[in-house]
Amino acid sequence: MAGKIIIISAPSGCGKSTIINAILSTGEVDMQFSISATNRPPRAGEEHGVNYYFLSDEEFRSEIAAEAFVEYEEVYPGRFYGTLKREVERITSGGHNVILDIDVKGGVNVKRLYGDRARSIFILPPSVDELRRRLEHRGTETPDSLAQRVGKAEAEIAFAPQFDVRVVNDDLDKAVAETSRIIKDFISH
Repeated sequence: MAGKIIIISAPSGCGKSTIINAILSTGEVDMQFSISATNRPPRAGEEHGVNYYFLSDEEFRSEIAAEAFVEYEEVYPGRFYGTLKREVERITSGGHNVILDIDVKGGVNVKRLYGDRARSIFILPPSVDELRRRLEHRGTETPDSLAQRVGKAEAEIAFAPQFDVRVVNDDLDKAVAETSRIIKDFISH
């Protein structure tokens, strides 16, 4: 039986990666991460087919033209990231479930493409003020970049109603447990 597709999206700073890693580390759910494709060069220690599928600009644009992506985004001018359909199929055709850690627009697109084979989960901050506080606490943002990230987060939060389920991360352990339960319920039915 083909595996299912779990989509998790959230604005930056909402704990999405932390929640996903906590669930994966328990080993309770048969899920594999989808390896994303990018046209950026590998960083030191990164390997093709392990960290990313590293494609040339021409290869990435060719895959876009061939409609080979379930979703892709031009994150910065000329810098693309995306999820290849064949990567999702590689995992699910082997009977494993795939988890996609993708931006909100990509999450909506993947859900539209796969319908009932996919469950889309949106991780929300308790409030925009709390999100701003979390981002400030990281200490990695300038005042301008912080304002930009918070503005982007507010725009992304507007997509939340288009997701199957929303989880508010006001308590990390609770958010991990709730997200895990949602995934287990979906996989078992």
